[in-house]
Amino acid sequence: MAEKKKAAPKSTKAEKSVKIDPQANGSAQPGFAIEKLFLKDVSVEVPNSPEIFTQREAPQIAIELGNSGKPLADGYFEVALKITVTSKIADKTAFLIEVTQAGIFALRNIPEENLEMIIAITCPNILFPYAREAISDLVIKAGFSPVLLNPINFEMLYLQQKQQAAGNAVGTKN
Repeated sequence: MAEKKKAAPKSTKAEKSVKIDPQANGSAQPGFAIEKLFLKDVSVEVPNSPEIFTQREAPQIAIELGNSGKPLADGYFEVALKITVTSKIADKTAFLIEVTQAGIFALRNIPEENLEMIIAITCPNILFPYAREAISDLVIKAGFSPVLLNPINFEMLYLQQKQQAAGNAVGTKN
């Protein structure tokens, strides 16, 4: 009896996977994909150690933010989010941490007028949690209490930059 049963052929993953090519059916649908996320640059400074660890005051923390995007190959962009956190106790720097979190994003068939917004808003929103985690880990490893950065509204920052640019353009014409 056992000999009469035939095992059904096992399907392989290659047979099950289906590749979808938006160009194949003639439609050029917009596409967004994260290709790679990486820590591009890190700097940790504790210039006043070990004396700074004897201070009992709460540190004052200042945050500086920068964002840049540059095209790579056709449809690929590198976006880098640079965050600098400086902590001071009295007039002395407790620590200075600088992190540049970057990513390579595939942006296909995106209208030109939307490209800038995606690079300035969507990509930094993806990168920020990774940069935030790196900063928190580095602060702890430098010997200080954890620092958790509050969320950042990149859409608001983008709109403010656009308003500033428009105001500057009007100011230079007069």
